[in-house]
Amino acid sequence: MRQPNSLFVNCRAATLTGPDYGLIDDAAIAVTPDGILWVGPRSDIPAAVATFPQTDLGGRLVTPALIDCHTHVVHGGNRAGEFEMRLKGASYEEVARAGGGIVSTVRATRAAREEDLIASTLPRVDAMIAEGVAVIEIKSGYGLDIETELRMLRAARRIGELRPVEVHTTFLGAHAAPADYKGREDAYIEEICLPALRAAHAEGLVDAVDGFCEGIAFTPAQIARVFDAAQALGLPVKLHAEQLSNLGGAALAARYGALSADHLEYLDEAGVKAMAEAGSVAVILPGAFYTLRETKAPPIELLRAHGVPMAVATDMNPGSSPMCSPLLAMNMACTLFRMTPEEALMGATRHAARALGLADRGTIVPGNRADLAVWNLEHPAELAYRIGFNPLHQRIIGGRS
Repeated sequence: MRQPNSLFVNCRAATLTGPDYGLIDDAAIAVTPDGILWVGPRSDIPAAVATFPQTDLGGRLVTPALIDCHTHVVHGGNRAGEFEMRLKGASYEEVARAGGGIVSTVRATRAAREEDLIASTLPRVDAMIAEGVAVIEIKSGYGLDIETELRMLRAARRIGELRPVEVHTTFLGAHAAPADYKGREDAYIEEICLPALRAAHAEGLVDAVDGFCEGIAFTPAQIARVFDAAQALGLPVKLHAEQLSNLGGAALAARYGALSADHLEYLDEAGVKAMAEAGSVAVILPGAFYTLRETKAPPIELLRAHGVPMAVATDMNPGSSPMCSPLLAMNMACTLFRMTPEEALMGATRHAARALGLADRGTIVPGNRADLAVWNLEHPAELAYRIGFNPLHQRIIGGRS
């Protein structure tokens, strides 16, 4: 057995590998730079491990570090004015059709230099890191031209270099049609979206490809063109689907073996079954449901019944979910959608990892990367219970605290 960096002892480990959070009381966790070496009750520490340097965690709770698997955290400007509009009665679609919504953020993002995007994004990312996040997915989609889409993705990559967090980038060129392509969405896909995707891939800026399948965005046929291009480049896909209506986006995504379909408020049983057969993750985004004051919740019971794994993410974006708190997202998933605290934690760790195609995160098991969060808590249900309170004691990233 190789010498680990450390042997963390005197903790309560929520391994997320079995019922009741996979809890191990009075646990020990041995880690190396290559990952978790051993985990179990402190009384069962193997003799060969007992001599390793120990770090006493003071009886605190340890979980896998959190993963925010759906964000639009890189963007220019803000949409506080539209927040006021919605509170005065305007719907999300009305705001979008009036030239607001995504298109308004496009104007601000196009005007921002790469260094401006990075500077404005870092405080939001810092807030996520402070709540135990080790991996963040960051989408493009506010450029809607080749130059700005690439600039957003470069800024996202740079965030991962400037902060102790792993960034996974997603190309979201099929987010909305810019004003000069309104009514010419097919031309936008052909002339802007697909060339931007190929350019971003050539530059090594893309880990996955996303789209927005909705009446105010793109049809299933248009999304299929983007997914065909993604597959040709060897890139996995995911999809904003069934947020405002049911266009069959989740079933479309499933046909392409999507990592995930996200939002899903209007998802029907046929779409749930398609996702189950494809192994796609349902990414639940309560921040948008809350901010938009929606009333139709995603079909949590159907997803449970068909065994579709449910991730939970912030959907951090300037319009429909200006939220940087994964802990609040977990609480909202419970209070708004009646997910259990265990489902919420699994959603922000194990299933979030799966939604990003990461097989070595999200659980505390030998062989996984040693990304851990240490909390000033007794029981993991407390993570989804409190509101506006951050109990993080420390992160352990790659085995290093």
